[in-house]
Amino acid sequence: MTTALLTRTPRAAGPRAGRPRDRVTLAAAATVALFVLVAALAPLIAPHDPNAVDALNVHAGPSASHLLGTDDTGRDILSRLISGARASLAAPAVVVTLSTTLGTLLALCAAWSGGWLDRSVSGALDVVFGFPGLIMAVLAAAVFGAGLTAPIVALSIAYLPLITRVVRAAARTERRLPYISALQLLGASTARIWLRHLLPNLLPLILVQATIGFGYALLDVAAISFLGLGSRPPDPEWGLMVSNGAPSILAGRPQESLYASLVILVVVVAFNLLGAGLSRRLLGGSA
Repeated sequence: MTTALLTRTPRAAGPRAGRPRDRVTLAAAATVALFVLVAALAPLIAPHDPNAVDALNVHAGPSASHLLGTDDTGRDILSRLISGARASLAAPAVVVTLSTTLGTLLALCAAWSGGWLDRSVSGALDVVFGFPGLIMAVLAAAVFGAGLTAPIVALSIAYLPLITRVVRAAARTERRLPYISALQLLGASTARIWLRHLLPNLLPLILVQATIGFGYALLDVAAISFLGLGSRPPDPEWGLMVSNGAPSILAGRPQESLYASLVILVVVVAFNLLGAGLSRRLLGGSA
């Protein structure tokens, strides 16, 4: 996983500069908002019960009743995609929230204190960074059993270096600025400086990193479910749907795996484009 490009560059001159990229960012934001809305309203907008089995409509093609057809047990694919949005988006959201919160706290402590604490945090992050998140999640599932809880915790730990390293570097730069020394001379407490000044200045950077990280976390969570170590049948989770439809591909019925894979692809690309757009708008980067 890569981190957002943080170098600041001058904005392009001219009244039309950046407009095509702005449109891409707006389209990505609209796509993300649409999927979040679908996840929130899933029980109301799903045309069928996502787990309702219909033995008479196994592998049915698209029709007025089943717009995307049915799977190997006659369940409506569209309804399962809509209902699966909740679990498919909630799990990576938890991963990003945990890793961003803890990573930001570690970064601030390391940058503020310096010395042995900074070196210890940096060394620990190097060790964690050496283990791919997916491998850590698989090991966690193997030790603690299948289900999303252990993989979510493992992925949250694996994603710590990705946010902590970037925020720590920015926080160290902020720590050396004159306004920090001025606030300390005025008697401002460390907590007040962090909450009122340091965190607001770092918030755009944190938001960009969290947005980009969400797409990668979604891929990892989907991969865990695809391997059978995350969500369990009959849950309509996107990664699990890809796995469930895989045996039917060779029989010429790729609908379930295809549609679920396309949804994952669209959401991941949307979050990456949104993160790149936010980097340009909030950080002045050229990503």
